[in-house]
Amino acid sequence: MTLGLSLGVVVGYLLFALAVGLVAYRVSEATAEDYYLANRSIGTVVLLFTTFATLLSAFTFFGGPNLAFAAGPEWLIVMGTLDGVLFAVLWYVIGYKQWLIGDRHGYVTLGEMLGDRFGSTGLRALVAGVSLLWLFPYVMLQQMGAGEALVGLTDGVVPYWGGAALVTAFMILYVVLAGMRGVAWTDTVQGLFMLSVVWIAAAWVVSAVGGVGAATGAMLDARPEFGGFGGGSYTPGFIVSTAITIAFGVTMFPQINQRFFVAKSGETLKRSFVLWPVLVLLLFVPAFMLGAWAAGMPIEVPEGANVLPVVLNEYTPAWFAALVIAGAMAAMMSSSDSMLLSGSSYFTRDVYRPVINAEASERREAWIARLGVAVFALAAFVASLFRPGTLIEVGDTAFSGFALLALPVLCALYWDRTTRTGMIAGVLVPQVAYLSVVLSAVVGAVPTLPRTVAGGWDVALGLMVLSALLTVGVSLVTAPTADGDASRFAVAGD
Repeated sequence: MTLGLSLGVVVGYLLFALAVGLVAYRVSEATAEDYYLANRSIGTVVLLFTTFATLLSAFTFFGGPNLAFAAGPEWLIVMGTLDGVLFAVLWYVIGYKQWLIGDRHGYVTLGEMLGDRFGSTGLRALVAGVSLLWLFPYVMLQQMGAGEALVGLTDGVVPYWGGAALVTAFMILYVVLAGMRGVAWTDTVQGLFMLSVVWIAAAWVVSAVGGVGAATGAMLDARPEFGGFGGGSYTPGFIVSTAITIAFGVTMFPQINQRFFVAKSGETLKRSFVLWPVLVLLLFVPAFMLGAWAAGMPIEVPEGANVLPVVLNEYTPAWFAALVIAGAMAAMMSSSDSMLLSGSSYFTRDVYRPVINAEASERREAWIARLGVAVFALAAFVASLFRPGTLIEVGDTAFSGFALLALPVLCALYWDRTTRTGMIAGVLVPQVAYLSVVLSAVVGAVPTLPRTVAGGWDVALGLMVLSALLTVGVSLVTAPTADGDASRFAVAGD
């Protein structure tokens, strides 16, 4: 009976999300721009919550509490404070400039914008290819999180592959139907739902263990090092490099970067990034503190399990634990739906249309995008069955890969002297180097190339510096191409 109730809550929520998608489909236009960007008509509240729900995923609901449980609550400094503020700044520096350019020229993707600026189909396809490469593990992360969530909720009755398959099926259905409009509407509902259930969960658990003071005291008794800055497993190098790579990486995520084009107005975009740090802290504080407090609770967290479902099963009723897991599933779906939609647009706009079929109609492009959603989701599902690392490891890999795109893009946006050759060098060389690091770990090469160096500094941070040096240095010694046009990035309001 309890199992049936738990699954009923989760499936019921997924059906609700699908219903929202169906409503959006009925009011959508059969054009690629409406499918990808909802005709650039998104207002402040929906833009803020669709970005919020898209970004805060299985990494937040499960990976973050797991890390806080293992290494202490200082993770809040990285994600809640540093990244909340840093991403808001980058939202303006990169996002607002992109909105101005996109509004003027009708761009749909980052690759389309850069390819037009430098007169290069090759650069356009390179940016799309790199983006799809690192998007793949992050979609897979959501499916892994869904599988693990239902295993924890049902004590293994529902297998890992069953949870991953369930969320994949629903993702395909409502992204194919709904497009950006339905995704944004659903994200808004899911964002509000996530915030509500995680605060109720924190209050419920804290009340059950005797209050905030008792929970904190038990945590410090069990792990005294959690009580002071630098007392856990974090180093300054880890904190700084992780904050930078995550914040810069987020701006290059296709599902986030594309939201810089969808705002109804510049004021909409500005209001959204001002409110962003507040919204981030409202979710991260209860979610991550639940993980840290769990270190002092009399619970057993099995090896490789997520701490949040264990805590909820111990201290809250089954129906509420299922509701929170449904909230986590909402987080995963709200990330995955946007990733799939953006990934399909990157393929159709930056590869299919310019390379394969330049004469494709808007309607044909929109249906090719829908087919791409299904293929990409199914491929990521198959890969997720092999469980190639923890949620933190998979998520960190994707963040760092995207972060390497950010500084060349900044050069393109603000430095007229940037050349096509400089952009290709600044994007391609660091990506090849980082991919070599990742693959050496995946295949178990001896010696394995390190992801971090002394002091916990991430190798990706050094490669970000390299990307900027290459973009600037090569641009200084190469001439702009005749078919490039720097004036396309000169816009009123800049």
